[in-house]
Amino acid sequence: MRKVYYIYNPQTQTYNRIYPTVRQRALSILRRLFTGMGLGAAFFLVLLVVFGSPSEKELRQENNRLSTQFQLLSHRLDYAIAVLQDIQQRDDNLYRVIFMADPIPSPIRQAGYGNTNRYEELQKMADSELVINTTQKMDLLYKQLYIQSRSFDDVVEMCKNHDEMLRCIPAIQPVSNKDLKRTASGYGIRIHPIYGTKVPHHGMDFAANTGTEVYATGDGTVVKMGWQTGFGNLVIIDHGFGYQTYYAHLRGFHTKLGKRVMRGELIGEVGSTGISTGPHLHYEVHVKGQPVNPINYYFMDLSADDYDRMIQLAANHGKMLD
Repeated sequence: MRKVYYIYNPQTQTYNRIYPTVRQRALSILRRLFTGMGLGAAFFLVLLVVFGSPSEKELRQENNRLSTQFQLLSHRLDYAIAVLQDIQQRDDNLYRVIFMADPIPSPIRQAGYGNTNRYEELQKMADSELVINTTQKMDLLYKQLYIQSRSFDDVVEMCKNHDEMLRCIPAIQPVSNKDLKRTASGYGIRIHPIYGTKVPHHGMDFAANTGTEVYATGDGTVVKMGWQTGFGNLVIIDHGFGYQTYYAHLRGFHTKLGKRVMRGELIGEVGSTGISTGPHLHYEVHVKGQPVNPINYYFMDLSADDYDRMIQLAANHGKMLD
């Protein structure tokens, strides 16, 4: 039923009927239409905000699943890194110790990727902190696995060379000294025989008659043979694997420069050349360029009791012979 509109006329005190124009009717219809559409849109938006669209609901569920998977992956990476760290400990403290190799330095094992921002794009993602943290763990695991793989390649190579290394490592005394009576002075701070001052003594002295035979203490190559100030006639043998031995104050040589010698092979004779107060052999062992105590490299010559006696004799803090 169509609505009828009236307006009050105060002059006649009556109500006069109003007949709206077509324009007014159209505007009224449009007003009602837009009001209804606005209310419907507002109601739809409220439902959308409160309950979300089906696609948004699926996306939220998918995001939750992905977040859960990233968390599980992060935990598994933590476990894998812990297992790898145990392998690294075994590598440094067991496998490399067996072959007398240095452990891999920590800065190399823990090396990063420099100052470049590798994770800038990931910061735009949802749960960016979790994603970046997990990605960093994966990168760390990848780098450490690569370094560990290379380390095991080295260990395998050392296994192949183990027998050769055992032949090359200095392992006997350079002169015949079964009764240990030729042990004159050991490694450490000693009183210089000429200057009378305390100086570091980087080897051991073996007192022996001139002409006493001197032997190579391990397989190696003669890399120096000749005169050197202080040492007099000197032979240096490079055994490989970071080992070198020095034989000083020799009277004569029984080898050649560049010759490959074997443990126990005659290389010279005891003398008193260079700075020396009497016939003796000055013997040094160098490992990776640094002198070490030779007393630790007679294990093929000495029993446990002889080794203890050698330590006592070598601990003599008196004058050395050179």
